[in-house]
Amino acid sequence: MVEIGEKVPGMVLVDTELKKVDVSEAVKNGITVIAFFPGAFTSVCTKEMCRFRDDMSQLDSLGANIFAVSVDGPFSNKAFKEHNNLNFTILSDYDRSAVKAFGIELKDFAKLDGYTAAKRSIFISDNNGIVRYKWVSDDPTIEPDYKAIKTAVEELK
Repeated sequence: MVEIGEKVPGMVLVDTELKKVDVSEAVKNGITVIAFFPGAFTSVCTKEMCRFRDDMSQLDSLGANIFAVSVDGPFSNKAFKEHNNLNFTILSDYDRSAVKAFGIELKDFAKLDGYTAAKRSIFISDNNGIVRYKWVSDDPTIEPDYKAIKTAVEELK
């Protein structure tokens, strides 16, 4: 699992417009919150992503970028983004390379044998791409501590 003090792993994912995003390069553009979520259109994920949407102005004012990442395809992520009016980048990890690189595989998600999703996780990196905050839950029904995320971003500013 990626630990605090390590670099964000090298990976290229696609956004909702099918554009490739080199995450390890993108995190060098400032403080970055990478929020992994198990699945688009699920109740807790929708609540979490809408909370990020509503708090985005606070994180923006602190100079933070947000990347949300799920194993859903870019087409599902696009529908999810549009349906919830999400104002940040959602990346597709359809081949599970990011969840493997970060060490956050959630196997047999929703009791579906062989279906691997992402553990609900938050990684915050500085402008050098070094992870400075990490939160990972084995329970997909638990939301992150949004206040702790904001505090972590403030401390990096």
